[in-house]
Amino acid sequence: MTEWVFSYGTLRLAQVQQATYGRLLDGHPDRLPGYRLDSLPITNPDVVAISGAADHPVAVPGTPQDEIDGLRLALTSAELAATDTYEAADYVRMPVVLASGTAAWLYVAKS
Repeated sequence: MTEWVFSYGTLRLAQVQQATYGRLLDGHPDRLPGYRLDSLPITNPDVVAISGAADHPVAVPGTPQDEIDGLRLALTSAELAATDTYEAADYVRMPVVLASGTAAWLYVAKS
């Protein structure tokens, strides 16, 4: 079964994909309506080492006019679990519907 993840940040980076999935993913441009980008300090030093950044983008609820451009990534169930591990320290996964109408997973800051 294909699991769709909306990526607006480091999951789009080749080095993150290679380290997390052992391959490069195919991405499909898409948009996330009703959200805007902010910045989140990353607490996991392994994630900082892989991504090369101590602050990552984070999607936060915005106005109906706000939207985030990104990529819709097709993952296997095992790759989705690997994404959960990569994002675990600072993000939590939630379901969303993208501008394309595709149901996908979105990682947002833990409360």
